[in-house]
Amino acid sequence: MTKKTGLFVLALLVVTSAFAQDGPGRISFTLDEAQQYAIEHNRTLANASIDVQKVQASKWQTIAGMLPQITASGSYSNMMGYKMDLGQMQLSMPPYATFNLQTSLALSGAQIVSLQVADISRKMADITVQKTEQEIAEQVETLYFSALVTEETVQLLEENLASMIKLCKITQNSVDVGVAEQTDADQLKVQAASMESSINTTRRALEMVYNTMRVQLCLDDDTEIVLTENIDDLLSTQRSEALLNEVFDIDRNYDFQLLKQNTELARKQIALTGWSNGPTFSVYHQYNGRHNFSNEPTMNMTPPNMIGAQLNIPIFTSGKMSAAMKDARLSYKKQLNQLEDTELALRVQHHQLVYNLRSALEKYDIQKQNVEVAQRVFDNIAKKYEYGVSSSLDVTNAGTNLITAQSNYVQALLEIVEAQLALEQLLNK
Repeated sequence: MTKKTGLFVLALLVVTSAFAQDGPGRISFTLDEAQQYAIEHNRTLANASIDVQKVQASKWQTIAGMLPQITASGSYSNMMGYKMDLGQMQLSMPPYATFNLQTSLALSGAQIVSLQVADISRKMADITVQKTEQEIAEQVETLYFSALVTEETVQLLEENLASMIKLCKITQNSVDVGVAEQTDADQLKVQAASMESSINTTRRALEMVYNTMRVQLCLDDDTEIVLTENIDDLLSTQRSEALLNEVFDIDRNYDFQLLKQNTELARKQIALTGWSNGPTFSVYHQYNGRHNFSNEPTMNMTPPNMIGAQLNIPIFTSGKMSAAMKDARLSYKKQLNQLEDTELALRVQHHQLVYNLRSALEKYDIQKQNVEVAQRVFDNIAKKYEYGVSSSLDVTNAGTNLITAQSNYVQALLEIVEAQLALEQLLNK
């Protein structure tokens, strides 16, 4: 029983990737405050926000590529006194400097589609930020409940230990006066030692929960965390009933939103593939200035101003374009199939999660009653034992049954939390 309780609590620990920050001391949290603190300080969420900014910067790169581009250049040349021989005359080639200023503008359908793709990418980045916030809040809530439940487990075990120690003293006194066997006292001492070992194991597991919470909240490792709410404050049957009656709006689900944007991205890829081999139009203006470092007559055949336009129209690509378009259309069709399958799977998952929560609530009610009954049975047998009516074996069995009932009750508590969180994530509540 001791190993089961310890392993069960340890199995609740989910260590998430984060970084610590300096802040030694003592800090108190309600559940909402802990969730908000984690959202404000979590590095994973900060990186997700940076991704949104990167997508926005990429969009402006695309926009800038559609606006006029201006480049300037300058040069100096010296032909070391060389003169061009034209037969009857010689033409001087004095040192000179040139200045070139060019303005250009290039437009294509691919640029327009790329801008639309950038908008889709930004929406996906925004959804990812919201989904990350949701995941962080759920991780904190799981840890918060795990800490509360583990603390309650310690309290229950300590109460059991106190009762067992009392019985051990009574039995040992009876042994000392010769009215009880030493084996009876030894059995109870072993039971008490087993309970004490369970308490120590659970306390170590509780510290691991708090360490994981410090990591999730980016707190220093020696910061003391105080939880200001208890299970009764947070575990509400009204909350569960509201979730059970909630209509499933699949468009609120972040995973489905991301998949829809991916599908739209695949559709835009068809247009982008088509326009990538489409016509491109460009215009330019070029100014050329020249200064000769000599008054000798020379020749300058470069016009100071020049304007031009160009239109490129691909005519024949040996089927390359057709194959690329076919590939893009097939990818889009595949994405549509995945979207339909995911929608069906999410609706089935909703029914399953509702079922899981109902079952967890029913199990919790049963285990709560079972703990109360097991506690009364243990107290009754303990009193009978004090008066010599029951045996030490009866006490040991009753104590074991009580610990088992308490462990099942704790597990039922956590199953409700897990079922609620899973349903809330699906519903995006």
